[in-house]
Amino acid sequence: MINYSEKWLFGEVWERPGLKKRDRSLIVVATLIALGRERQLPGHLNRALDNGVTKQEISEIITHLAFYAGWPAAMTAAQIAKDVFATR
Repeated sequence: MINYSEKWLFGEVWERPGLKKRDRSLIVVATLIALGRERQLPGHLNRALDNGVTKQEISEIITHLAFYAGWPAAMTAAQIAKDVFATR
């Protein structure tokens, strides 16, 4: 799975010209929050920051998703984001 992810997802899909990496990061972060995939969120939050997404934008995504994905998902994501922000 790791080899497929590295080769196809990050090597091919993330490099496609249809979306900027920044936009892909916004989509992935929102999707992970909505699906409750907390274990993958820190890595993708770091990637999002590396791709130009701001801390303020990430906080806004979390706030927005509280109304669509639920408060528990948003609260969990907020704590994870806080931890990630503290390391940067």
